[in-house]
Amino acid sequence: MMRDLDRAAVDVARVLALDVVEAKGNGHAGTAMALAPVAHVLFQEMMRHDPADPGWRGRDRFVLSAGHASLLLYIQLYLTGYGLTLDDLRRTRAFGSRTPGHPEYGHTAGVEMTTGPLGQGVATAVGMAMALRHERALLRAGAPFADRTVWCVAGDGDLQEGVSAEASSLAGTLGLGELVVVYDDNGISIDGPTSLSFTEDVPARYRAYGWHVQVVDDGDDLGALRAALAAARDERDRPSLVAVRTVIGAPAPSRGGTSAAHAGPFGADETAEVKRLLGMDPQASFAVPEHVLDHTRAALERGARLHADWDKAHAAWRAAAPPDLADLDERLATGTLPADWADLLPAPGGGPQPTRKAGGAVLAALTEHLPQIWGGSADLSESTNVAFPGRRPFSAADPAGTALHFGIREHAMAAVLNGIALHGGFRPFGTTYLAFSDYLRPALRLAAMMRLPVALAFTHDSVSVGEDGPTHQPVEQLWGLRAVPGLDVVRPADAAETVAAWRRVLERADRPVAFALGRHPAPALDHTGRDVAADVARGGYVLADAPSPDVLIMATGSEVALAVEARARLAADGISARVVSMPCLEWFAEQDEAYRDAVLPPDVPARVSVEAGVAQGWWRYLGTHGEAVSVERFGMSGPGDRVLAELGVTADAVVAAARRSIARARRGR
Repeated sequence: MMRDLDRAAVDVARVLALDVVEAKGNGHAGTAMALAPVAHVLFQEMMRHDPADPGWRGRDRFVLSAGHASLLLYIQLYLTGYGLTLDDLRRTRAFGSRTPGHPEYGHTAGVEMTTGPLGQGVATAVGMAMALRHERALLRAGAPFADRTVWCVAGDGDLQEGVSAEASSLAGTLGLGELVVVYDDNGISIDGPTSLSFTEDVPARYRAYGWHVQVVDDGDDLGALRAALAAARDERDRPSLVAVRTVIGAPAPSRGGTSAAHAGPFGADETAEVKRLLGMDPQASFAVPEHVLDHTRAALERGARLHADWDKAHAAWRAAAPPDLADLDERLATGTLPADWADLLPAPGGGPQPTRKAGGAVLAALTEHLPQIWGGSADLSESTNVAFPGRRPFSAADPAGTALHFGIREHAMAAVLNGIALHGGFRPFGTTYLAFSDYLRPALRLAAMMRLPVALAFTHDSVSVGEDGPTHQPVEQLWGLRAVPGLDVVRPADAAETVAAWRRVLERADRPVAFALGRHPAPALDHTGRDVAADVARGGYVLADAPSPDVLIMATGSEVALAVEARARLAADGISARVVSMPCLEWFAEQDEAYRDAVLPPDVPARVSVEAGVAQGWWRYLGTHGEAVSVERFGMSGPGDRVLAELGVTADAVVAAARRSIARARRGR
């Protein structure tokens, strides 16, 4: 009888997907239909989850990397009791609904991450698995932390994307037994059969990565699925791939197994025929028999039992744990840092210093005492100043290590950081060169959508990189990053601003940040009598003032020192200039109008921006009379100061720009 109910629940799930798309006239039913057996076994039998408490700390994670198949997830959330209703399913993809076209983190209970860009879910799931293992190792705990699993459902599109390959290779190296990827091997893509462009042996590839691999030849065989998924869950020394051969859109007689099943309604006749084949009323829509819903809602009782057992085991562990581990456990559970964490921040020191060195000093001090803060580099630890002495690498043999070595995998690095942040409790960071930020933008964009506390520290921040030439000299990257809504871009001017910026970043945990840090020494600015932490937290502040300024000079990074030098030269000629340091334009934009106007008075139209990159967005503050000292072409190989001079980023250029802007303002045009 129980097996009959399981089959009935699978059939109901398939038909619900058809009904939703048929009623809407758009959407993706095919994959949701094909994978309904997989989803049923996962949500009813394999996964540790509590529908009554989606954020339960002891839960498994479920990531739908094939985000276009959102109905697969939404239907299970409805059937198992996460709070979605049939009306929510009817309103899938409707404006303001709880069931948007692709799953959105923080929007729908039970959705662990925002997915849709293919491959991101696989890579992010790797980060979740790393966080599960790291947490357990830090707390030196077996039960209750030992049995959690990250389940990820992926399709051919996910496994064609490079980011999934990067992350899967890393997962195999790290032996992440907490991770199970269910691969929907249906042989179909939007353009036609996958054989048009994808003929590799995926299971063989994953075996080569070091994964535990199984193949289920019939995705409709519940018994075979149970056996394979249980074996994958129980394999704790290697990540697992379960390749499930399915027929997209099954059992639709015409569209099933074709590209036409990927998206769009199947039509009234085909939908009715599917219902007849499954023994259902072909005229009924959104019909869920009460006995089937009672069966699937048993997940609530199962979840409550698992939750209670976990709470009991956790309380016993906490009572026996040393005070320092109990305190860390509480901070990981709440996502908070110790009250005195800011006391760990190093003094910036005097004299010229690269901001990458100052940033590295901050991370060295924090990671030594705060295991919640961990991260690493895409094979550039020495160059990005995160090769801290005595810091152990995170590895299969030492999962308590806090130094993450991502290899030359910038895109996977950013996605993995997202997964670590989504796990909760941790504040992960990653580092590479600013010019290489382009490799990881899709993952960084998702971090901004999900408002994750991820920090990317990009070094080698301008054409002053010098001899490495234009391939390594960022020009357009700063404004490319600033174009991402919800991402803070911080380019500090000196060591003091760098330390203050890190303080500001760690005081909030609701958005990602991208640092742009320099390799070249930046002069220490005169902050006498100022509260640098408060100044930097506002994003922009008056660094050097003048009574009734004739011109405002705005700058970031090491170009602030050029602005200060230009101010002195202008003063010698009787021209008064105010220098405004703008370490973070996003933070400055958050300030009230009164503050912004106090820093950049509207009645001073003569303005200059100074930044060794394109000027693109500076015109917001320059107005019609302003001048930009910028770099509007790719760089060249040579000493950094020579390259800057050749491209016109000098104090002389700032002085000349200030004079032009003043003249234009006085002419009124």
